[in-house]
Amino acid sequence: MILASSWYAEIAETFEKCFIRDDRYLLLFDGIGVTIKVSLLAAFMGLIIGFIIAECNLSKHKFLNIIGKIYTDVIRGTPSVTQLMIIYFVVFATVNWEKWIIAAIAFSINSGAYVSEIIRAGILSIDKGQTEAGRSLGLSKSQTMASIIIPQAFKNIFPAMCNEFITLIKETAIVGYVGLVDIQKAGDFIKSATYEAFMPLIATAIIYFVLIKILTIGLGLIEKRLRKSDKR
Repeated sequence: MILASSWYAEIAETFEKCFIRDDRYLLLFDGIGVTIKVSLLAAFMGLIIGFIIAECNLSKHKFLNIIGKIYTDVIRGTPSVTQLMIIYFVVFATVNWEKWIIAAIAFSINSGAYVSEIIRAGILSIDKGQTEAGRSLGLSKSQTMASIIIPQAFKNIFPAMCNEFITLIKETAIVGYVGLVDIQKAGDFIKSATYEAFMPLIATAIIYFVLIKILTIGLGLIEKRLRKSDKR
């Protein structure tokens, strides 16, 4: 009993030291906000970039095809942290924008390469007869793509897109390299201030897990609604 009470007292003291003292828990709350902002903007822009690059990769125009392939090869072949630092310290070095916006742009460029391949695979998974049916109804190529192919492809690629978004959230843990205080960097600050490693790292891991679990449940509900039409 004495050992147990001593252990609980030590845990409580460490918790108070890491999170309560000097309101250090606020660092984590602010870090959550930064992570969410960067992830959402990066996911939105990455989806747009991915769709454009997918169209380039599927295009019969040689120049567009080459651009799409070079983009995906370069982005997928280099580390995301290197891309982040190039975008922040080189490309946007003289631009007076907020750090989180520049970081989101860097992550969207990275995510766009992977999203483009997901979208390309989804479009190619749709039977060519669907395109022929659309054209026979008098629809143009772009109308057929927008009204027939994309809606069907979207349901097929939705799980993969969800996985990409989840991966994107975890990848944002490197934004500390450009001076942003996200969840991971907040944990590092607490660790440096208190000389306690276990509690801040566990707290960081738990926060990421909870965020991703909530996102997974939400996306799962959306996927179920999308699949309802398949059962009719």
